[in-house]
Amino acid sequence: MKYFAIIMLFLLFSCGKKEDVLLPKSSLTIVKDVQDHSPIYIFFKTEGKDTIADLNRKSAIISTNWILNIDKRLPLKLVIPQVMKMQDKKRNEKMHQNEESENYYSYADSVGKNLAFLPFTKVFYKTERPAQGSFVVYFKKGKQQVFMGNQEIKIAEILKQFYSIKFKSVPNLVFLFDKDMSYEEYLQYKIILQKEVTYNLDKLPIEYIF
Repeated sequence: MKYFAIIMLFLLFSCGKKEDVLLPKSSLTIVKDVQDHSPIYIFFKTEGKDTIADLNRKSAIISTNWILNIDKRLPLKLVIPQVMKMQDKKRNEKMHQNEESENYYSYADSVGKNLAFLPFTKVFYKTERPAQGSFVVYFKKGKQQVFMGNQEIKIAEILKQFYSIKFKSVPNLVFLFDKDMSYEEYLQYKIILQKEVTYNLDKLPIEYIF
């Protein structure tokens, strides 16, 4: 509940005007509590016909855990460049760096009625098409399943399918997300991936947004 209070205070009184962040929802909690954190906000704004991902990082302290509160209505293609900017800032900091600090996305657990968090510290993003020779798992806008090659499968079967293939040389496994999907859809994919797939991996696949 304390997280909700912090967010609501910011939303109602930041800059003397109301600013809303509509968080994604899920029925699963990955991480329930984060101590020693700084909030960062990416607001949904419009200017004429243009949608803008408005980054507010005024409260970001390098040595703390960062919680990114991002509006679910934003398209992924606008969100990820802002996330990459913050990742680079933290990774390149030398003086005040805390190697134990983490980065989290926030979302609302619709069942537990609590604020929940998804870690993404070790994720590396690229806003381009994957290089030839990579083994691509494609997450397409509006789909419940994913594509591996020409086959559509359940997310929970990604690793089973990958390890069942007899490669001459094992390629890099990468995730490709449709840049036009909403941030909410992306985060819902990520929550399922964390539960079903990536917790098994020592090294997270690079994520391409294209």
